[in-house]
Amino acid sequence: MIGFSPISATIGGALIGAAAGLLWIVNGRIAGISSIFGSALSGRLDDIRWRLLFLVGLPLGAALGIAFAPRLISDASAAMPTLGIGRYELAASGLLVGVGTALARGCTSGHGVCGLARLSARSIVAVLVFMLSAIATVYLVRHGL
Repeated sequence: MIGFSPISATIGGALIGAAAGLLWIVNGRIAGISSIFGSALSGRLDDIRWRLLFLVGLPLGAALGIAFAPRLISDASAAMPTLGIGRYELAASGLLVGVGTALARGCTSGHGVCGLARLSARSIVAVLVFMLSAIATVYLVRHGL
């Protein structure tokens, strides 16, 4: 693993947990990105406002990170693998992720961060399924294909 720092990972995880907990306490909502995004497209006006603010905050947080801690961002991007696929394959991949989150009724943030913290049986199963799928995919890509 290149560029891993347990300190920044711990701080980042604590911030994600605090934000998810705050959303739950203040709004009674789970911080699942796919559900927040999907409902922002087809919700009531009073319900859309917080969803749009949440979604705007995601890239805004990255922009603040670039502005105030550019070294952390450059270290992270240097450690990212290159995909080596075209825009159509990337779009198809995004579509498959969307279908998967719809089938699982949530995404990694909803099930993995919030659902596991609530000891949700559905989230435990979902996390096991997508982690095992990820492990199998990495194995096949590295050794089988």
